[in-house]
Amino acid sequence: MYTGKRMRSFWAAWLLTGTLIAAPGVEEEVDRLVKQEMDRQHLPSVSLVVLRDGRPLKMQAYGWANLESMTPAGVESVYRIGSISKQFIATGILILMQEGKLGLDDLVSKHLPDTPGAWNKITLRHLLTHTSGLTRESPGFDGFRRKSDWEVIRAAFKLPLDFPTGTKYQYCNLGYFTLAEVITRVAGQPWPEFLRARIFEPLAMTSTRLTTHDDLVMHRVSGYEWRDGRHTNAQPLLAVRPSGALLSNTIDLAKWDAALATDYPLKAATRQQAWTPMRLNDGTTSSYGLGWQLGETLGAKYVGHGGSLNGFISGSVRYPEQKLSIYVLTNVRPAEMQDLAQKIGAIYLPALK
Repeated sequence: MYTGKRMRSFWAAWLLTGTLIAAPGVEEEVDRLVKQEMDRQHLPSVSLVVLRDGRPLKMQAYGWANLESMTPAGVESVYRIGSISKQFIATGILILMQEGKLGLDDLVSKHLPDTPGAWNKITLRHLLTHTSGLTRESPGFDGFRRKSDWEVIRAAFKLPLDFPTGTKYQYCNLGYFTLAEVITRVAGQPWPEFLRARIFEPLAMTSTRLTTHDDLVMHRVSGYEWRDGRHTNAQPLLAVRPSGALLSNTIDLAKWDAALATDYPLKAATRQQAWTPMRLNDGTTSSYGLGWQLGETLGAKYVGHGGSLNGFISGSVRYPEQKLSIYVLTNVRPAEMQDLAQKIGAIYLPALK
């Protein structure tokens, strides 16, 4: 198990040995693809890491972290990762499950007793898999106004469900606000502190943290929008949202990927649960697990997630059987980062082409 000093020692050793060597010409092909996509999609920067079996094959950044100061992007550049954050909220719930402090099939009302009658069949599993029937966004959410998570959640109590619980998949940010509140109450500490203490610090993910607009963040990247043929500064969301709340960089995401091959923070059986499709009430399955999107390309199964916020798009794809992972971050919207991650994967796994 890599935790604390052992994880820091592991990464110090990796920095000394460098990345694994890819097949000849592969890195150049990735470079060409990324530069083509940067031109086509008007991406100010791309920061990426490709890993095999938890060790980097390629870690590189291209372009500009800030267009006004012409600051180059680096692998240490810190981006808003959007909904990739959901897998960390889900991991918080799964850690508490491993410790016997909650069950995935617990009713939400067991941990949040003030929830309305319309929620009386919703379990934590339904929230994790976007099958609860809750509306995507609470009417209390305002991206430009700071509110407590509980205030945002309570504002949705008056709404009927969009569909009966467990009957379909419908992406739901409100569900992840609710999961974060469950972490806070069950763990007895605010969910950002719990994630920091149980995931980020043990894995030496020193640049991953809750989004802040007040604190100084080293290597913070500026976000942009592409519209009417030019870049403009993106208006930053002031609200901290559990469904897309985190800052990170490719160095830390590489550490996270390495940890997913160990028994910390998630045991193998728990990871398998997270990467298993949700079974709906009628017996069919969705393409989402516990905080992870699930899919298959030409017989290769993958897990991953994308993320989108004002000025930022992120993408990740992980092929567990091939032990290959790709994470890509950019600082403009719109952009097709999940697609780019899969195209890079196809370079390393030619059968996917």
